[in-house]
Amino acid sequence: MGPRGRGGNFRGRGSRGRGGRGGARGRGRGRGGSSRFGPTRRFDGDRLADKDESDSEESDESAEDEHDEELDEIASEDDEDEKPSARPYMALLQSFNDSNASAPKAKRRKLEHRESPETAEGPPPGAEDASEDPPEDVDQVDEEDGPAIGLDEQPDDDSDSEDEDAVTDPFDVHFARPDELVVAMGVKAAKDGEWAIKRALMPSLRVTMMSPGSECSLDAPQSASGLDDFNLKQKLKEMAGKKMAKLDEAQEALMPLLFDYRDILHCDRTVNNSNSLRQSVCLHALNHVFKTRDRVIKNTYKLAKDGEDTELELRDQGFTRPKVLFLVPTRNSCARIVNIIRDLCDIDQQENRKRFDESYIEKESNFGEDRPADFRDLFEGNDDDMFRLGVKFTRKTIKYFSQFYSSDILFASPLGMRMAIGSEEDKKKPDFDFLSSIEMVVVDQADALLMQNWEHVEYIFEHLNQQPKDAHGCDFSRVRNWYLEDWAKYFRQTIILSAFNTPELSELQRLHCHNWAGKVRLQPEYPGVIQHLGIKAKQTFSRFQSASVDKDPDARFEYFVSAVVPTLVKRAKDSTGTLIFVPSYLDFVRVRNYFANSPTVGSVTFGAISEYTDVPEASRSRSHFLSGRHRVLLYTERAHHFRRYQFRGVRRVICYGLPDNPIFYREVAGEYLSKSEQDLKIEPGQGTVRVLFSKYDVMKLERIVGSKRVGKMIQERGDTFDFI
Repeated sequence: MGPRGRGGNFRGRGSRGRGGRGGARGRGRGRGGSSRFGPTRRFDGDRLADKDESDSEESDESAEDEHDEELDEIASEDDEDEKPSARPYMALLQSFNDSNASAPKAKRRKLEHRESPETAEGPPPGAEDASEDPPEDVDQVDEEDGPAIGLDEQPDDDSDSEDEDAVTDPFDVHFARPDELVVAMGVKAAKDGEWAIKRALMPSLRVTMMSPGSECSLDAPQSASGLDDFNLKQKLKEMAGKKMAKLDEAQEALMPLLFDYRDILHCDRTVNNSNSLRQSVCLHALNHVFKTRDRVIKNTYKLAKDGEDTELELRDQGFTRPKVLFLVPTRNSCARIVNIIRDLCDIDQQENRKRFDESYIEKESNFGEDRPADFRDLFEGNDDDMFRLGVKFTRKTIKYFSQFYSSDILFASPLGMRMAIGSEEDKKKPDFDFLSSIEMVVVDQADALLMQNWEHVEYIFEHLNQQPKDAHGCDFSRVRNWYLEDWAKYFRQTIILSAFNTPELSELQRLHCHNWAGKVRLQPEYPGVIQHLGIKAKQTFSRFQSASVDKDPDARFEYFVSAVVPTLVKRAKDSTGTLIFVPSYLDFVRVRNYFANSPTVGSVTFGAISEYTDVPEASRSRSHFLSGRHRVLLYTERAHHFRRYQFRGVRRVICYGLPDNPIFYREVAGEYLSKSEQDLKIEPGQGTVRVLFSKYDVMKLERIVGSKRVGKMIQERGDTFDFI
């Protein structure tokens, strides 16, 4: 599982000996998600490229034939009302006129791809070159979609009544008919960074509520009793009733917040509740897409019925069609969510379903039962992390691999979406107009995305809800006023599902979640894992002083050299079997270089395994460590995340830093020592664990020592804490 040049993300799957499904198999099929993102762009091999002149001329010949279908092509857009603003509207129109924006072109056949070599090993997190050649793109559409909603299509019997439920339906309250004064005040407070905070408790969860303004207007969330508590489309309610007849504890806590369109950071996602959380999010996303679509159909029918002389002003759309974006780590994760969406829909036909199954689903079992449940949940099946997929809905059909600009829901890995957008360093300009009207973003398994390149996630959020550069056939008479005001990011709902909270996730919510309806963070009380190692071992936690976050790495290294290294050097023979766990790759490089070059530790032999270590070298290091030839072994958190090595011969563990995932601490400190007691016949209780931490590790520390202990360990005068 070799690195991909994305900061510790794996490709070759070396420890499994599979040669890298992501490269040889996941992408080798030549199939996958959508790769053509605009009327004048195509995906050629690895790169976005302009259409050649002959192709443009051929498309222009049939553009007039499709002109009457344009209203349908952009149909499934967004909702309604707010105070108009002439200046942004005119400026936007002028920018499109200046750029000679044209209507969508005619259908185009699939282009052949050139074969792309496997991406070479890259630099550590944050140091990659965004302009390097991207990997082969297998997510390619066959041809451009036809119109999604016809002018002659009439509303469903299940279509919303704009008058009956407008007062209570959160869809209308948040998007279609928001209170202009409330929205204006909320947007102003969000722009000024004024957020009032209120805390509350739910069963098993701590709730932090934030609303724009000087006082928090959010009430403590109430648990849901059933699907009747939500304004669901009738057909969705019937189908969901079969799959979600009784809500579990996770759904009861999450769904009221979802359907109120608040931003959510949920930090208690587990293997056991993952499916119920996904069901809740998918149901909410479908409800939003279907209500948007029905509103557009109803208004289109109304305009067609009344004729051109009508004075109706029906604003129900955004600039482009896509409304929901799912960011997930692997193709298998994407397939699971797509299957949930399929099961919740009452559909007659699935277009390109066979192709989707071939590209995203692997039925064979990859791992044995000895692998941890969270590892199998993430990496089972097709674990390729380079993909993007557009999904489009019509009345009775789901179409997979639809063109992005014709899709309702977009699925992508961070890398796949980054490649779709492009960057300023590329030869061609980035294209992110298809993200201009996203109204809901779901980041699932965010803790796994942290182990990929988090910069890709940040880059995507930076390009969400920006004013489009081209018109893309938009009917501006139907665009909601708050889109024209450039307020789309203040209406977007962001949902982040993670196993735990980290500074990166908190910062993502702080910087990119500006929802005028407020935002919520949910996280559990942590009992800690130090008492659940499965063995008796002395655990010593040593706190070092750090002046600031940016100086923390230097302070940690100085403490390690002055307080930990002397114990290894003083009794070099007794240091045999010492595993040094280093979470950060940059810290790993620093410690490795110190062991390699410093005469102070010249008597201590060592090996090293990181996310960039190939399989033969890792095998040698493990063998030398077991035999005692290497007394010390350096090991990174990402290597453990992607490979879950089982080490033998571990007598003591030194945590240079705490892992983000508390499961890793239990495995490294508990299971490794336990296995050594069995293999080496060591007397129980002889194993030791030494942990370095600072006050900036409070989130990690809480998950490992428990919520009740963490405050004392951060604030007390003493700097050493022993647990047995």
